Amino acid sequence: MHAARIAIAAGADGITAHLREDRRHIRDDDIVRLKAEIAKPLNLEMAATEEMAAIALRTKPHAACLVPERRQEITTEGGLDAIAQHNVLAPIVAKLVEAGIRVSLFIAADPPQIELAARIRAPAIEIHTGAWCEALAAGRLASADVQWRRIQDGARLARSLGLEVHAGHGLNYATAEAIAAVSEIVELNIGHFLVGEAIYAGLAEVVESMRAAIDRGRRIAA
Repeated sequence: MHAARIAIAAGADGITAHLREDRRHIRDDDIVRLKAEIAKPLNLEMAATEEMAAIALRTKPHAACLVPERRQEITTEGGLDAIAQHNVLAPIVAKLVEAGIRVSLFIAADPPQIELAARIRAPAIEIHTGAWCEALAAGRLASADVQWRRIQDGARLARSLGLEVHAGHGLNYATAEAIAAVSEIVELNIGHFLVGEAIYAGLAEVVESMRAAIDRGRRIAA
């Protein structure tokens, strides 16, 4: 809770919290407290399960992002295969939307996945930016350029289908500034980089620096 308050005071637009099925990060009552006590929107990152849907319906966060989840991963790796899981996703999306929760699907910037998100009436998608960030970090510039074009094309397609477009995974100051200049992308979700940098510089300072990087990118988009 203290970290959430510091981040908001330093310029964060909202807080994303991942309630994993094994509760390794946070617990159920942390979601309740965040919803009750923070002054900005709460985005509940969650697996597409009946248990998590029930928690979301009780807690009523501003938003819920449906993500894949594997026990062996440290953090969420890869996007949902929304096409393969559409029979599971569609009823959960419908329940959450009916309750007034803005639902997003965490997916790769692939046209079939984006089109499926629109068909099951998810209000938003979050484009998985990990492949682009990893290619840049490894110096694989040709691969990074391909991934960057996929993100841009995917964002345009999603917006044309009426979806709100978010992005996240692996972003740092430089990549956040670059992607904030994509006008179709209206929200960035950034966690691990900020917490890692905060060990050295302090949470308030790194959130302020990230806020400034995103604002620079958005001035380009405008």
